[in-house]
Amino acid sequence: MFLENTVNHNEQFGWIEVICGSMFSGKTEELIRRLKRAQFAKQKVEIFKPAIDVRYDVEKVVSHDANEIRSTPVPSSANIRLLASDVDVVGIDEAQFFDEEIVAVCNDLANRGVRVIVAGLDMDFKGNPFGPMPALMATAEYVTKVHAVCTRTGNLAHYSYRKAASEELVLLGETQEYEPLSRSAYFKAMAEEKLKKAEEKNGK
Repeated sequence: MFLENTVNHNEQFGWIEVICGSMFSGKTEELIRRLKRAQFAKQKVEIFKPAIDVRYDVEKVVSHDANEIRSTPVPSSANIRLLASDVDVVGIDEAQFFDEEIVAVCNDLANRGVRVIVAGLDMDFKGNPFGPMPALMATAEYVTKVHAVCTRTGNLAHYSYRKAASEELVLLGETQEYEPLSRSAYFKAMAEEKLKKAEEKNGK
């Protein structure tokens, strides 16, 4: 269970918390839970998300199970630095879609005494580390890895398998485009996909 840092109240520095995992693992749900607790404690909270993410709502951060919290959509991480003034807690959703400057922004905020809570996919659909997430995880004081349930085996899901044909790195989607898979199910699916492409190529 994650516990907030409450040991030394005189320390002026903040810290970074990263919540990561696959699609449908509850990352945004956990982000919203922590932010709402901070709001309940009368702390000043600001939440940001990438402007490109308009799946559920243009302004709100919304989890797959319909939990939501007000947020500010921004086109780049530099905007967060400008807008996050006089706050106690900053929440950032879908951090993998931000530019690399998000790492410096989060560290600058933490060094100013802000608690920074970041949620994002740790791997892309190809199973590679996603955008700035590895650097955020490396510099964070706390990293929470959450898991979905594999749709094919029932085991813990670690991968976000893309069912859609697109090869674009960034493809916003839901259950129609993605499904969470365990390691064994993911590599089996990737092997089948590779074989299918080879057969199609040879058949032409």
